[in-house]
Amino acid sequence: MPVIKVKGMSCQHCVKSVTEAMEKLGAKDVSIDLLSGDVTYSEDTPIALDAIKEAVTKIGFEVVE
Repeated sequence: MPVIKVKGMSCQHCVKSVTEAMEKLGAKDVSIDLLSGDVTYSEDTPIALDAIKEAVTKIGFEVVE
């Protein structure tokens, strides 16, 4: 499963916001580890990393590499 690191999440509301933003793009099986900031999603998700970064940034978080 692909993994991205999202900075700035601090609660379950943050997790829900990021999950919903990614699912709107078509991401499947989104799973977030709040402590590490790791976000995983299905390899079957045909979404460019740039689109994910843009969606996550729009809701106030940062994708770090």
